[in-house]
Formats: sequence, C-alpha cells, structure tokens
Amino acid sequence: MDETQNTAARPAHDLTPVVDLTVHHGAGPYRTRLPHYVSLLPPCNHACPAGENIQAWLALAQAGDYRRAWEILMADNPLPATHGRVCYHPCESACNRAEFDAAVSIHAVERFLGDMATAEGWAVPVAQATGKRVLVVGAGPSGLSAAYHLARLGHQVEIREAGPVPGGMLHFGIPAYRLPRSELLAEIARIERMGVRIVLNHKVADLIAERDAGRFDAVFVAIGAHVGKHADIPARDAVRVLDAVALLRDAATGGAPLLGRRVVVYGGGNTAMDAARSLRRLGANEALIVYRRDRAHMPAHEFEADEAMAEGVKIKWLTTIKEIVGPTLTVERMTLDDKGRPQPTGELETLEADAVVLALGQDCDSEFLRKVPGVEFKWDTVVVNSQMMTGHPGVFAGGDMVPAERTVTVAVGHGKKAARCIDAWLRGTTYDKPASASLVSFDMLNLPVFSDVDPAVQHHLAERDRVSGFDEVLAGLTEAEARHEAQRCLSCGNCFECDNCYAACPEQAISKLGVGQGYSVDPGKCTGCGTCFEQCPCHAIEMVAD
Repeated sequence: MDETQNTAARPAHDLTPVVDLTVHHGAGPYRTRLPHYVSLLPPCNHACPAGENIQAWLALAQAGDYRRAWEILMADNPLPATHGRVCYHPCESACNRAEFDAAVSIHAVERFLGDMATAEGWAVPVAQATGKRVLVVGAGPSGLSAAYHLARLGHQVEIREAGPVPGGMLHFGIPAYRLPRSELLAEIARIERMGVRIVLNHKVADLIAERDAGRFDAVFVAIGAHVGKHADIPARDAVRVLDAVALLRDAATGGAPLLGRRVVVYGGGNTAMDAARSLRRLGANEALIVYRRDRAHMPAHEFEADEAMAEGVKIKWLTTIKEIVGPTLTVERMTLDDKGRPQPTGELETLEADAVVLALGQDCDSEFLRKVPGVEFKWDTVVVNSQMMTGHPGVFAGGDMVPAERTVTVAVGHGKKAARCIDAWLRGTTYDKPASASLVSFDMLNLPVFSDVDPAVQHHLAERDRVSGFDEVLAGLTEAEARHEAQRCLSCGNCFECDNCYAACPEQAISKLGVGQGYSVDPGKCTGCGTCFEQCPCHAIEMVAD
C-alpha cells in the first residue's frame, strides 16, 4: 500500500504525528529560536456571547474545585444554572474537540455548577459602595445581568419591571420544561441578596421623569421583545388565531386557552418549536408546524427540531399559509431558489385546524423612549454607540433593545458590557475592552497523548412522560459525570502542566515552578531544538526568534 492509500485509510481522529525527515527542526551550531510559554484564546471563550472564561472554569471543575470554578464563571455570567439549560451553546459549536471525537458538553457542566451553587447557597461579594444609583428598566436577562455586575462594582441598583414576576422572556418566553421556574427564581434571588431592588408591576412611561424623581445617575434600558409579529393572511370566519409569545406567556401563568385537538404553528424558529411542544402538553393531539423553507434553512437550532419531533410534533416544510376560512387553511407549496429564498409554486392544498399560532418573530415595545431627547431608532431597536449609550447622555440600552441576535446569552453579554460602560461613565472615563490573544485552531494542537473518550450524556424522560406536563425533560449530570466531561477539555492555548515539555527537553533547560505556577526556560541551557514545542499538546509554547 502506498503512502496516499495509507493516509486515506486512517480514521479522521488518528492523531499519529507524521514525521518528515526532509525538514530539519533541531539545533545547529548556534541557536536561532527560544521557546516562550503563552496563553492564547480558546475557541470556546471566543464564541461565548457572555464572554465567559470557559477554559479556566473547566480546568477548575476537572480538578474538583467546584466553588472556585463557579466563582470564575460568575465573574461573567450571573445565571449559570439558567444558561446551562437554555443557552444554545455556540461555545460547543466552536470547540476544537469536535474535530477529534465530540465537543465538550460545556453547557451541562455549567448547569452542574449553577445547580450546586444554588443547593449550597454560595454568595457573591460586592465592592465598597460608590454612592452612585443606577435605574434598570426591565428584569429580563440583560437587565438582571447589568444589575448584577453594577452591584458587584459597588453601585446601588433598582430594577423596574412591568410584569408580575422577574425574569422577562426567561419566565414568559421559555417553557418550564426547559427552564424550571424554581431554578430561575433562585438565581434571581441571589442577585437581590446582593442589594439589587426589583420593583414589579411598574411600567416605565416617562423615563426622564422617573430618573430624576429617583435621583438616578444613569439608566440602562433592557426591554425584551414581547410583542409578537403578525402576518397579513386573509381570514374569514377564521378559527382562533393568536401569537406564540402570548401562548407561551399564558402557559407560564397557568392560563393557557383551550385551542382544540389540532393546532397549526406558523413559523420555523425556536419560538415555533417551543410553542408546538407546549401545545402537546396543553392537550393538542396534533401540533403541526408549517414553515416556508426547508430544514437546512430553518432559523431554529437543529436539536430544537429534533426534540420537538421526538415529542410527536409534525413539521410541514416548504409550505406557506395563503388563506384561512373557518377551520380550513389553504396552503401553498414553496420551492427554494439558488439563494435559499422561498418561491411560490402555485400548488395549493388544504389543512384543517382548530387554531393557528403565529410564531413569526417579536418586536420591542420601545415607544416610551421616543419621548427621550436624542434617542434614535432603527426599526424597533435603539441606536447605541460603542459604549452602549444612546444619544441621550447617561441613558444606555442593550439586549433586545439594540440591533443584535436575540438570545439569552447575547442579552446577558450586553448587560455585562453595559455595566462596565456605565461604571466607566460614572467615573468620567470610557470602557476599553482588553485586546484578545490569538485564537487557537485545531491544527495548532499536538494531541497524540489523547485518546477517544465518550462524552457524558444528559438523559431525557420517556416521551409519554415528557408531554404529560411541564416538568423538566432533561436531567443534569452527576458530579462524576460533570468532572469526567470537564476532563475532556483540551485546554487549547493554555498550559495545564502536563509535564510533557519538562520530560521531553534533552538539555534539562525547563524547570517546574510549582503547582499552578507553570515552567521556566533556562536560556543558558536551551539549544532551541523545539522538542518542547512539538510535545506540548495544547499549543501553550511558541518558538520565538532569538
């Protein structure tokens, strides 16, 4: 078998290094390079919208230091138990380990740490009081995040929320089978214990008047997208038509309407999947999603569609609703053009339904901000500068209020950034984000010391149990499973003191500095051969010209 055939026969995860003897990497009559230890940016950290230092807290979790791991996590995200359940974990899509066997289940370890913190009653310290007061409008994920980080910085924070409970779309837009309310409220209560005051059933109508009356030094507006979009569908004597946001809100408060046995959900996003799964729990024998594009082009995450179909939800792809007459829906088959856009075919058919739920996206009710001088709008969102401040000095905005992807983790990241920008503004400066290190890709790693390790699996309840109510459907990891999963992290770009460099150095030029202190290189002994660099599995060493 020739070399080409041999290479092709290797499995994708074969990490056997290829030795090319035609390239000389060793030492010569004089040294041309020296090894330097570096801390680079792991792709998981880079992909996290909340800016978590994921690699750092995974390293502590794999060592069993769960309290310290949680503290590192909480430096960026005040809702780990919540995020471990509802975040779409883009960190895992970026994880280098996915190129090897399977991505680290980061969200599951995050949930484990969050649940442990709640059970143990771990608290977060706050800085000395600054005497500054900040008003936050909206107790959703962005508002809660901003309030938390501002409180940690020593500012006095008050949140004013129009709804009867805190949480915003976390409470009213995410079904309880994904996010149990007890877990959410426990994390919110921890924020309140830090001194944050939450005023419920208080809708802000005149922002400037409330700011001045409360003697607030700054304002952060974080109203969620609670207003469902509607489609222009001709309807005569139509069955009941309502939007998905209203359905999910009613289901969260125990007042969901009876919509019949066969309900059509119109839309292809994550909200459509949540609405259809909720309908199954509310008694619908058939929940049918009608979506105008195919599965490859749906906005919903693929695992959301998988879980919906596992619970008996049906999806009719490449279909759009043209007209509703009584219980009859006239739908048209669609086709996709070369740019993935749906085009009508003229092929019509009819469906029968007892109700139709529209899941076509949401808008923010930002009308009250139009009274604030200097605030500019782009559609239903507010224009902010690099410091997240609107055109009115001291009024900041984030989350669904500003142009960005509308997810829980993005909103929490906005809250953290806004808190830092507000803190800087109150001190008369501006917030400058520190420069990031270089990103570590999979081909930069040297992994022959690793082997395939199956990831820990979160278990679902049986289908017949899952749709019988709104109890949580996905179990968390045990301590052993969470630690096992954390140990699958490759520590990309960051030394984890595996001693490979120390053992490999032929000149004994590398010294160990102690646990957690890393290594040092003696330039008087080092010949620049690069053996340490080639033996470092995580690319925590780079060879630099001498």
